[in-house]
Amino acid sequence: MFIGKYNRTVIITYVGVSAGVVGSFLATVSHLPKYALICLVIAGICDLFDGAFARGCKRTKEEEAFGVQIDSLSDMINFIMLPICIFYSLGLTYWYHVIFYVAFALTAVIRLAYFNVVVNANDNQVVKHYQGIPVTSTAIIVPILWILAQFLTLNASLVLFTIAIAIIPLLFILNIKIPKLKGLPFYITMSVLALICTIILLLVGV
Repeated sequence: MFIGKYNRTVIITYVGVSAGVVGSFLATVSHLPKYALICLVIAGICDLFDGAFARGCKRTKEEEAFGVQIDSLSDMINFIMLPICIFYSLGLTYWYHVIFYVAFALTAVIRLAYFNVVVNANDNQVVKHYQGIPVTSTAIIVPILWILAQFLTLNASLVLFTIAIAIIPLLFILNIKIPKLKGLPFYITMSVLALICTIILLLVGV
């Protein structure tokens, strides 16, 4: 009846996208950035586990290809649109911030497209390192920045956020090798870090 895939192999990705949209609403309409940040963390957890969960399910080639595409598209909503909405809600509304937002989105699109091509061209090769920081890293970077900002004055926090949105786009496309952690220790570490960030977000600030 409907085009697309709706089975269990993509359900976690869809939950992540839902968190991204809700978080964007909370940031820009309800002006509740810390709850938007919690949505960002939830989206990050969904991204962390959706691939492993999908690989554990029996999939057709078409479902595998669909999963790759939907993952990249969800990244744009969850880890680019949502952080931009959060930064905007925190007061980064000057004209030069718009330039940084454009760079933020463009470099993310370029990175995602580039690695979609690389993954397809090197399907059988094991990737042992990142080139630059992954787009999904904003799920941890942005909440940590917000937590740090709670100990700063308003002006200092705005400077911190401005520097961040100027540097992060460069790190998306900078061709530097960063070790790629994987396996159970990685999943446990990231899950614990996400839990800690969520607890702090709930307890600190407004």
